[in-house]
Amino acid sequence: MKRVTGIGGIFFKCENPKQLLEWYNKHLGISTEGGFGLFEWKEMDKPEGTAQTVFSPFPEKSDYFNPSKKQFMFNYRVENLEELLKLLKEEGIEQVGEVQEYDYGKFGWIMDPEGNKIELWEPKD
Repeated sequence: MKRVTGIGGIFFKCENPKQLLEWYNKHLGISTEGGFGLFEWKEMDKPEGTAQTVFSPFPEKSDYFNPSKKQFMFNYRVENLEELLKLLKEEGIEQVGEVQEYDYGKFGWIMDPEGNKIELWEPKD
């Protein structure tokens, strides 16, 4: 079973997300429509479609990264979230919250040994 298949997003806390996104757009050319940066790319085994990696600053006081006290969180793409979470649970990995499903995919969260919250995303193609 594949575990992580790629990076779905890079999330970090900052003082002024809107202003910082404008800076990244102006100086580095990162597309920032919708309140986040977005990189589109092709998957090697599905070249007919496109995939995305999100680059998103969050407000400093955001609780989305809780229980982690860190300023960043990675989102990893996975192929079968529920099976992976079951396997990780068997391996003793701490899970945070319940799986959530949206029209763009399923999400689950785990913690690494240093207290970093990790978001796992099974995108809907």
